[in-house]
Amino acid sequence: MAGFIFRRLVSTIAVMAMVGIFVFLLLRLAPGDPAAMIAGRSATAEMIAGIREKLGLNDPMPVQFIRWVRDMLGGDFGTSIFAGRPVLELISQRLEPTLSLSILTMILSVTVGVSFGILAAWRTGGLVDRLLAAFSALGYSVPVFVIGYFFIYFFAFRMHWLPVQGYVPIEGGFRPWFVHLILPTVALGFGYIAFIARVTRASMLEVLSEDYMRTAAAKGASSYAMLFHHALKNAGVPILTVIGISFAYLIGGVVLTETVFNIPGIGRLVVDAINNRDYPIIQSVLILTSGLYVLINLTVDLAYTLIDPRIRY
Repeated sequence: MAGFIFRRLVSTIAVMAMVGIFVFLLLRLAPGDPAAMIAGRSATAEMIAGIREKLGLNDPMPVQFIRWVRDMLGGDFGTSIFAGRPVLELISQRLEPTLSLSILTMILSVTVGVSFGILAAWRTGGLVDRLLAAFSALGYSVPVFVIGYFFIYFFAFRMHWLPVQGYVPIEGGFRPWFVHLILPTVALGFGYIAFIARVTRASMLEVLSEDYMRTAAAKGASSYAMLFHHALKNAGVPILTVIGISFAYLIGGVVLTETVFNIPGIGRLVVDAINNRDYPIIQSVLILTSGLYVLINLTVDLAYTLIDPRIRY
């Protein structure tokens, strides 16, 4: 077990090192002068020289990389070019809306998706199974922004049940915080519910067809014991894998959802940074989201050993 964890940690460190090198070179090796790209077309030579000095682009590349890594490890992710404030401060201010939307979306997706998939596998060919097939086709094919705009039009404009856009911090009360997140959570989770449900159904069907499941049924095992004690545990590895993948992909989906619903999260911060060519923000968000992605994969790998002890060997 210790060897398994050690190997995963070593591979995680190696992946993060490669990601760090890629993110660092993303700006430095881009065609043209990075300082000129940041300054814009109307910039003067003095403005470009000032940006180069501010970003340390006049130093040799290895010196820039070592300083960049040292500052990040010390919690200094640089200063926003346009806001003039520390990047980590800007990110921390936008963290609550993004985390709230992501966590609620995953809770909804996992709860509904796994339950839907189990029911479809247990009653294969029935009404629930056919509904899942239709729902999955819809969830895979319709983009999240189309679902979002439909929800805004129907539930906000026509029915007046929910607010159109915006975000209320949880300090302002649980109910307004939750109400403002209902539409973006359902819109963002639509495709992930379909994805998790389909994989759950396929994994459960494979396990339910095994000989030991028929033996358990012949011995009089209850439906609950067959589904959750025998089938779900043995089908858990692919289900856990797709949950981890969905959580990682959620990082990209949040950007579009926050834009549609006007949520002041990290996604909106990235969009504004791209429009303003604020590369310190872009680099910082890239390295932080990449680290989160790698951490999710590491957590899923370690969780495998709890489901199937054979994996640790």
